[in-house]
Amino acid sequence: MKDTTDTIVAPATPPGIGGVGVVRISGDAAEAIARRMLGSLPEPRTATYRTFRGAGGEQLDAGLALYFPAPASFTGDSVLELHGHGGPVVMSLLVDAAVALGARLAEPGEFTKRAFLNDKLDLAQAEAVADLIGSGTAQAARAALRSLSGAFSRSVDALAEQLVRLRMHVEAAIDFPEEEIDFLSDDALHERLRQCADAFDELTKQARIGRVLRDGFRVVIVGKPNAGKSSLLNLLSGEETAIVTEVAGTTRDVLREQINIDGLAVELVDTAGLRDNPDRIEAEGIRRAREALTTADAVLWIQDATQPRETDIGEPVPAGAQITVVRNKIDLTDERAGVAAADEACIKLSAKSGAGISALQERLRQLAGYKNLGEGAFTARKRHIDALNRAAGHFSAGQKALAESRAGELLAEELRLAQEALGEITGAVSSDDLLGRIFADFCIGK
Repeated sequence: MKDTTDTIVAPATPPGIGGVGVVRISGDAAEAIARRMLGSLPEPRTATYRTFRGAGGEQLDAGLALYFPAPASFTGDSVLELHGHGGPVVMSLLVDAAVALGARLAEPGEFTKRAFLNDKLDLAQAEAVADLIGSGTAQAARAALRSLSGAFSRSVDALAEQLVRLRMHVEAAIDFPEEEIDFLSDDALHERLRQCADAFDELTKQARIGRVLRDGFRVVIVGKPNAGKSSLLNLLSGEETAIVTEVAGTTRDVLREQINIDGLAVELVDTAGLRDNPDRIEAEGIRRAREALTTADAVLWIQDATQPRETDIGEPVPAGAQITVVRNKIDLTDERAGVAAADEACIKLSAKSGAGISALQERLRQLAGYKNLGEGAFTARKRHIDALNRAAGHFSAGQKALAESRAGELLAEELRLAQEALGEITGAVSSDDLLGRIFADFCIGK
């Protein structure tokens, strides 16, 4: 990790031309740089119109200056923001001037990393900054804002507190074995264990929904040529994205379309029809279709309802990616649209008329484990899910040790390990390597 006592600078607005561009400076030298570039130090937290000057006193731009003295700033360090004209040349001149006066160029996410290191944000909140910027739906943006405000962290901390109380109970029983009361068998301990198990289940469910909100849900559409894959893509997206003809093998590449189902961001991936003996170009499309399958969260296997039902997709599907059979063209068979009576993993629909599409959308929500939590939602990441799963695994192992051999020492140790795993989510337990990987995904200037 870089030295956190030096001063960093970067544009805080995206590259390109705009009406306003912001350059952010954070660190011990921010005050001295402000005096050199502005002539004097602005009043704290007050927007002041100033001329911006370079290291040699030359005028570079003019605009609003904002100064936030430490520790009352986003990063916890002294911060200077220069709001000038949003052109790349102007931004470059202001950044170069700050560097000439003692700052260095910031790395991706370094401002937010400093906020974390200065205890302005915990790690889950810091990640929520990037999630809010990259939100794909309004629901995802609201959820990221809740994570930024600490909703996810408070839930994790509450669960960690339950583990602490359990450890106190168990370790007291271990430390005082001569007491007549068997603390490892009393009802209070088992009730706390049950409540903690319920809390793990609930938080894991919410975190999985939060991950879907953040990352979206990738659905790969596969099937034989002319089964109606491209027609279904067009229907779900509401756009004529794919060319649809009666000629088999029209789609020869992978087509991707983003849709929104009740706040759930879904990436639809249409693929070339799977068949034997294709020509050379179509064979490349089939290769790409198989490659897309390896990244699927869910698979829609499109079948022609006028033909006998197929029973083997004939392609490898990632573990956990459930297959939904979609019997298309029911407008030609007079079948009833919706979920098949004997198989909820089979949807009957017509991509031509739209009949049955609501059943398919509901199926996608179920596969994603998604429900609209409204104001209760927060965003989460894969590493959060992994940490929760490890914590829950340690908790379950401790429960098993207690139930099978009344091993209080093993239960106490597993509870400690579970608490450490939860600490990785908020940064109570972290490493330089973990922080480096997390903040490397941020944009420059954030």
